[in-house]
Amino acid sequence: MHIDVCLEAVFDDQPVEQRIALVAQAGYTHAEFWFHDATAYRDAFRTELKDAAAIRQACAAAGVTINNIVVNAWDGSLGGSPTRAEDLSRYLERVEEVIAYAQSIDCHKAITCAGLLQPELPRERQRANLEQAYGLAAETAARHDFILLVEPLNLHVDHPGYYLGSSQEGADIVRAINMPSLRLLYDVYHMQIMEGNLLSNITRHIDIIGHFHSAGVPGRHELFDGEIHYPAVVRTIRDLGYQGCFGLEYFPAMADHHRSLQQTLEYLGATVVQ
Repeated sequence: MHIDVCLEAVFDDQPVEQRIALVAQAGYTHAEFWFHDATAYRDAFRTELKDAAAIRQACAAAGVTINNIVVNAWDGSLGGSPTRAEDLSRYLERVEEVIAYAQSIDCHKAITCAGLLQPELPRERQRANLEQAYGLAAETAARHDFILLVEPLNLHVDHPGYYLGSSQEGADIVRAINMPSLRLLYDVYHMQIMEGNLLSNITRHIDIIGHFHSAGVPGRHELFDGEIHYPAVVRTIRDLGYQGCFGLEYFPAMADHHRSLQQTLEYLGATVVQ
């Protein structure tokens, strides 16, 4: 199991290509980022196409692999909300576009969000819309030898109004579609806020989990400053035979992001392989 770093959350005063070099200097060999056509900076969220050639070059120079990127925004502002039937074509077009971009940087996974709860629609209708969208997206992904990751989020702190706040419902959707190209993303930070019982839920769903995210609770800062004992979480995941990436998607409280990332590796210790 490898640890990857979300490039949107660290060194956020630097261009993405430089962030790749900086996470490598901190001891990491894997990274991820959000959108191919927008980037989070310290002072703003800028709409801009990430330069695929520059990212490939930076990764090759630093020895870093991009594990995954993101298809659509949690609120549907990019790529639509799959809970809405009206957004289906927009969403599927976005899936095709993101897969093509990801593969151009030798990345073979992308996170897909459920979008917003639609108050005017019964929840059963929204679930049906979501399963239709994810099923068609999974077929597209399978044709490209690609994996989509369904992500439940917390509704209490970061994403009020989001449809999917339960790892169980996320797992139920993935199992219902039943395609290897659609997996569950288990975000330890979000699921601690929503449901707790982390180790039991991870164990229950490990057969369909394709990626993990993490951050300290509360605050979404360093893993070692919060209520979750992450070495035990990572050790359980490793012992269950998981061989993918465990993603760091925390926003450092420490001013020195390099030291923050190094201290995170020290904290996780022998439970990880880099």
